[in-house]
Amino acid sequence: MSNIEKTVTYSTENTYLTQNELTAKTKKVWLVFHGIGYLSRYFVKYFDGLDPEENYIIVPQAPSKYYLKNEYKYVGASWLTKENTATEIKNVINYVDAVLEAENLPKNVDLILFGFSQGVSVATRWLAHQKISCRQIVLYAGGIPKELTKKDFSFLEYGSTKITVVYGNKDEFITPEKLEKEKIKIDDLFQGHAEIKMFDGGHEVKTELIENLL
Repeated sequence: MSNIEKTVTYSTENTYLTQNELTAKTKKVWLVFHGIGYLSRYFVKYFDGLDPEENYIIVPQAPSKYYLKNEYKYVGASWLTKENTATEIKNVINYVDAVLEAENLPKNVDLILFGFSQGVSVATRWLAHQKISCRQIVLYAGGIPKELTKKDFSFLEYGSTKITVVYGNKDEFITPEKLEKEKIKIDDLFQGHAEIKMFDGGHEVKTELIENLL
């Protein structure tokens, strides 16, 4: 008896969330990737402190939903796992591309790419794929995928793109050794142009940091 794993292509549908209105007064558009265990409608609350007239928030939704803590009560989501990763990356990138196509953003707004925790891997993979111009890239409490190299980000214009990397000094997922390795990788990938900010805290989103990024 032999098992053969096959693949099939089909159309699927997924939600995403926006906050505030996209108008002629909008100056900044945030493309935000949440961490594992979140739903977009809860994660967007961290951006409530931004001026709603000038900031438009887009929060894609990780496609794989599951019940948290085995209680069958609260639902979270995950972007990717180690299972069939290459295909899942392609699916996620196609989904994000579809979100941006649906939004049809004006060219005169500043795009801010924001990833938290697992969302950092999605944000950087999508950026390397799409090679889109950003006003700022915020990589918050997450690791950059091993397969990405500085060639993937060579299109960035560091004079007009600000890169900010944020970590908590008590983050239980980032040991001092891992942090040092990540700093070396960041320095290489972004050719020394990334600013690393440490805050007093753990694996958490600090709203005051978001509000003072630019």
